[in-house]
Amino acid sequence: MQKVILKKKSATRGIKVPENKLTEHNPIEPLPLPQKVIIPMQQHIGAPCELIVKRGTKVKTGEIIGKAGGFVSAALHATISGEVSGTTKIINHATGHLTDAVIITSDGEDNWVQTEPAGDPENISSQDILNLVSKAGIVGMGGASFPTQVKLMPPEGKNIDTLILNGCECEPYITADHRLMLEQGGKILLGLKLVQKVLNPDSIFIAIEDNKSDAITHLANLICEMGMQDNFKIVPLKSKYPMGGEKTLLTTITGREVPIGGLPLDVGIVVHNVSTVKAIYDAVYEDKPLIERVVTVSGLVNEPKNLLVRFGTPISALIDYCGGMKENANKLILGGPMMGIAHFDLNFPILKGSNSILIEHAAPIIESNCIRCGRCVYACPMHLLPYMYVKYAKTHNYNACQDAYIADCIECGSCSFSCPANIPIVEYIKTAKSELNKKRTRK
Repeated sequence: MQKVILKKKSATRGIKVPENKLTEHNPIEPLPLPQKVIIPMQQHIGAPCELIVKRGTKVKTGEIIGKAGGFVSAALHATISGEVSGTTKIINHATGHLTDAVIITSDGEDNWVQTEPAGDPENISSQDILNLVSKAGIVGMGGASFPTQVKLMPPEGKNIDTLILNGCECEPYITADHRLMLEQGGKILLGLKLVQKVLNPDSIFIAIEDNKSDAITHLANLICEMGMQDNFKIVPLKSKYPMGGEKTLLTTITGREVPIGGLPLDVGIVVHNVSTVKAIYDAVYEDKPLIERVVTVSGLVNEPKNLLVRFGTPISALIDYCGGMKENANKLILGGPMMGIAHFDLNFPILKGSNSILIEHAAPIIESNCIRCGRCVYACPMHLLPYMYVKYAKTHNYNACQDAYIADCIECGSCSFSCPANIPIVEYIKTAKSELNKKRTRK
């Protein structure tokens, strides 16, 4: 087994944050099916889906209801069986834009659409894998929600020699991927084997932080039992935030650096999250579309849990199943405390990119003036100058932000966490990026 586990590595930049992994020993529980789901037509980077059902349409679980709107897009499926009872518009919490959504009222039966077997998964072709991934509507489930079939088709001339499976899950509180590795490790490895067949890389690394030693041992044992020790190597990583960021991760493991404005494929690397690879297994081995995911519900709830949730389920259903919120709770975050986004609506639906619901108590924070201490610079994993973005954003000098490579900021929140003046640096950065994007759109 030692030949499977490589020497531990550590990132040169980043911060140590309180982990608060309250649910790391809590097995995944299926959430009871909701009476109604709201499914937005844009749950991914790229073009929104085209709605192909209308009010009164009877649908089955797994039936396509949203056709991919372009090359960079991902199909959407009914997550329960029942009737399309209407359409609405909701605010996409990541972009702030209104997006169309379809409402499905459950018939209480969860009848699945009939599918045809995909054939022998062991002998399936690369093109068939890509077709099934596209049909299943799989997106990156580590947070970016980039359509997976596109990521599996690097442009001509981009040779992929390294594949990294990201099992770091460095955000505090979140344990969805950790539990998935422990409970569905075999399926994850088979899904990784499918990705290997499509990309044909020279090296395949499974990256896991050392605070998940049980997952490291478990996957190493499975790799040996399944005879995959010649192909897959586990790289333990020192627990340090934001180790799970793909650019930080690939540099730590391979020593390569993504060029300014570039992507991992520019240095011959593709990174996939463990939940994404499990979804690829489901699509190929079980012909099952992406209609659910594991969500960690933690913080100020009475019973923190890891739940298997159908997309479109309202957040309130998860919180109620976890025994409700504690008395001093006053803040809802979609995601983790570092990169998550505060939200106001308990009826907002779980989406493909929703890996956590965090309930907190928020106290007022008073922002002071920057003292040029340099802590944000030292913490930044991308070697940027975060305090300068604040200066430029406050004077609306967004072009200067662009000249200072603000596009390379991954918005991990390390700078804000490190700031003794309580400056919400990431919020200033997001504002500057938004204004720059508006300028590009107007052109």
